[in-house]
Amino acid sequence: MLKGKTVLLGVTGSIAAYKMANVANMLVKMGCDVHVILTENATHFITPITFETLTGNKCMVDTFDRNFQFHVAHVSLAKKADVVLIAPASANVIAKMANGLADDMLTTTVLACNCKKIVSPAMNTNMYHNEIVQHNIKKLQKYGFEIIQPDSGMLACRDVGDGKMPKEEVLVDYILKEIAYPKDLLGKKVIVTAGATQESIDPVRYITNHSTGKMGYEIAKACMLRGAEVTLVSGVTALPKPLFVNVIDVKSAGDMFEAMKERFLENDIIIKAAAVADYKPCTVSDEKMKKKDGEMSIALDRTVDILKYMGEHRREGQFLCGFSMETQNMLENSRIKLDKKNIDMIVANNLKVAGSGFGTDTNVVTMISKKEEIELELMSKEEVAHNIIDEILKLQKM
Repeated sequence: MLKGKTVLLGVTGSIAAYKMANVANMLVKMGCDVHVILTENATHFITPITFETLTGNKCMVDTFDRNFQFHVAHVSLAKKADVVLIAPASANVIAKMANGLADDMLTTTVLACNCKKIVSPAMNTNMYHNEIVQHNIKKLQKYGFEIIQPDSGMLACRDVGDGKMPKEEVLVDYILKEIAYPKDLLGKKVIVTAGATQESIDPVRYITNHSTGKMGYEIAKACMLRGAEVTLVSGVTALPKPLFVNVIDVKSAGDMFEAMKERFLENDIIIKAAAVADYKPCTVSDEKMKKKDGEMSIALDRTVDILKYMGEHRREGQFLCGFSMETQNMLENSRIKLDKKNIDMIVANNLKVAGSGFGTDTNVVTMISKKEEIELELMSKEEVAHNIIDEILKLQKM
């Protein structure tokens, strides 16, 4: 994912410095060229050899280190970096960067960087909320630095409050958002539905399906990584909420319909990946309830057809993509839905194919438009998501 990209990690004197070894390792596994600069104080918490072992690059501490491959190290690293992450960022280093001071290797290099700079403050909660520290953070934002809000909880000093550095996965997500993919969706607004809906029968039981929401969540994340402003209307799922995406939680098909009806006209691309429960219990009198084999049956009505409504009420210039789950006659049934619902593309799943469908990390799909059918081989749902976006962009240009 990050092959050919260079990330510069700046680590300062904080107990949270140990987490950065995992961040470096995660980035290297993604194919990234990782360089690390430690402040002198940071070396009291983690050693340079740790990062050198993980990254295969010399870990810099001293501005005047002569045993280095570049002639002017801080300038060479600054030019090489695609993004800089300073984490954990101490109050001292934040103050230096906010005021343009350059008295060590880290602050000198950051001052020479033209790429995006991301800062993750980590310190005692009283220090973090100090008016001076907050003023310096606002100055960094004014100068184009992106600030990662610290987590709240018990700190190393046993105080409770915000000031904790977020989990390593969160730090990596900030880097991915910046450099993982070209921003070919920049300026676009995308709305995605995902997950299963539930239709209550009574206070205990409900009708639903096996959807986990994985495919829709991967699509929302992929659109975000490619620069779009993304809204995710999420049915019931156990998945963690994706960062940098506006998530709206719903439960029933009616809830999802109302959420989409209110927002879909504002968006340029609509992708309905949710598996909506097709039926809901209808209200009937006790006399009309029938018994079969001694059991009371439940009268059912069809739920609202969200995709059909959007196809009928779409505005000019919008692109609508739906999903079709089929167990037989996949292509024929999907093409019927494409025309009937007045949409631009439908992504068909054959649930009988190994590795596709609900709950898996992989999928096998066929992308169907009015002009062509493109069958994808078995691949991760992340890869499927980007293939879907590629096809949408291609069709929009035709």
